[in-house]
Amino acid sequence: MAFWWPLIVLAFAYAICRFLFMLIPPNVPSIYVDASDVLEDGNQTQENSFIYIPSRGRTQQSDKKVQCYEPATMKYLGYFPALTPAEVEERVAQARKAQKIWAKSSFKQRRQFLRILLKYIIEHQDLICEVSSRDTGKTMVDASLGEIMTTCEKITWLLSEGEKWLKPEYRSSGRSMIHKKAKVEFHPLGVIGAIVSWNYPFHNIFNPMLAAVFSGNSIVIKVMRNAAETLTPVTLELGGKDAFIVCDDVEVAHVAQIAVRAALQSSGQNCAGAERFYVHESIYTSFLSEVTKIVKSVLVGPPPAGKYDMGAMCLLEHSDKLNALVDDAIDKGAEIVARGSFVHLGEGAVDQYYPPTVIVNVDHTMKLMQEEAFGPIMPIMKFSTDEEAVQLANDSRFGLGCAVFSGNQRRAIEIASQIHCGFAAINDFAATYMCQSLPFGGVKDSGFGRFAGIEGLRACCLVKAVVEDRWWPYIKTKIPKPIQYPIAENGFEFQESLVEALYGLNIWDRLRALVNVLKILTEQNTLARSRRRND
Repeated sequence: MAFWWPLIVLAFAYAICRFLFMLIPPNVPSIYVDASDVLEDGNQTQENSFIYIPSRGRTQQSDKKVQCYEPATMKYLGYFPALTPAEVEERVAQARKAQKIWAKSSFKQRRQFLRILLKYIIEHQDLICEVSSRDTGKTMVDASLGEIMTTCEKITWLLSEGEKWLKPEYRSSGRSMIHKKAKVEFHPLGVIGAIVSWNYPFHNIFNPMLAAVFSGNSIVIKVMRNAAETLTPVTLELGGKDAFIVCDDVEVAHVAQIAVRAALQSSGQNCAGAERFYVHESIYTSFLSEVTKIVKSVLVGPPPAGKYDMGAMCLLEHSDKLNALVDDAIDKGAEIVARGSFVHLGEGAVDQYYPPTVIVNVDHTMKLMQEEAFGPIMPIMKFSTDEEAVQLANDSRFGLGCAVFSGNQRRAIEIASQIHCGFAAINDFAATYMCQSLPFGGVKDSGFGRFAGIEGLRACCLVKAVVEDRWWPYIKTKIPKPIQYPIAENGFEFQESLVEALYGLNIWDRLRALVNVLKILTEQNTLARSRRRND
């Protein structure tokens, strides 16, 4: 005890000091961002007063300006000038110039930059969520979940682990290179171009931007060239048709709440949203009853006008697509059993909404179970065995993610392991994305490559393999005499024996080969000395 006591005291003192250190607020500067042009553009006040209703069936944008409107109300917000190709090139050139300076920054400087951003985000949550809600039609709660929490998690992960995963990583050097050190280095690529989706405008810009900047790059959003012609590496995330599997041993009321959130988050405009619900036949009726009750209580309306459970669709005419998918299902025998309710909507904005909808008697002949809906629709099917659930989940051309629920965690893991997709949440929905150490992406028609996580961070880097001498300058690479030019007559015999000595499966054969290697080397050295004496 006398030996351990001082160690325990020191450990306790260290823990206390760490705790007290955490209480000291970091010295993080504040930044000011002028958001007046985001919330209200004084130069365009004359145009802000009317409802914007573009003609159906054609694009609402021109070549010279990008028209902006509020999806939930169709209120005209103004426009941004569309950049010309020359202006785009100018911005890329500016980014390239800045990156040469930023690439020399230390990880300490990069972490401070992230802390400044984190401080601003936390202090301006209302502003960020308000703009996101206004621009996409989602509710403030959905904006907070999808824009604020995910971005803050990304920053804190980079602060905690980013440097660790970008430092040189040492690898094994193998048997033949035991005298070498092997490592992988991660260098900045330069200027990274990113095209981001509209459904999470704040986070979808910050996610690639944070990884790019922390790894020493600059980034230009909304720039794309023909990657195939220039052999430019590309990561594509193309959406999904994620399966949501509910086994017979779950707490139904608990899972039903998660299921509805999985379907209605951001009005269903979520690439990782649940779009196919498979429920065990023994709990199908009770699960459907719970889900129906929840969905019927959902109130849909314009987020800026008050507190509603679900907002609008962002894209023009998207409700037409959803109606077409539902109509196809109904024509083939499906039935709508529940829908949420609308508040009073302005005439110009009616088409921007789609009610949360529960549909039963669906099957895989219906487009609703095969095509990405990207809307607040819950098609629910029965299954009788775990094998059938796996078969149904894999019967899709998409493979982004899945969610599996069971009272037996091992059972849920076993089911999820057989589903061909990029990520799986066990007894949860979309939890993988909140673990920012994990990569995000899918298979099949859901795309290829991964962003987020360690893989996404390193994808922003030039990955360089490096080999160096382990005991320099005492041991250097020297080509054995039998295979030096001109190659000796027994050069292949030496090489053959060397391979068996290094990699042979039988230890005795390896020893015999090693003896032969040494014998040939001795003969060659003797011959070389003899030649030198003769010379």
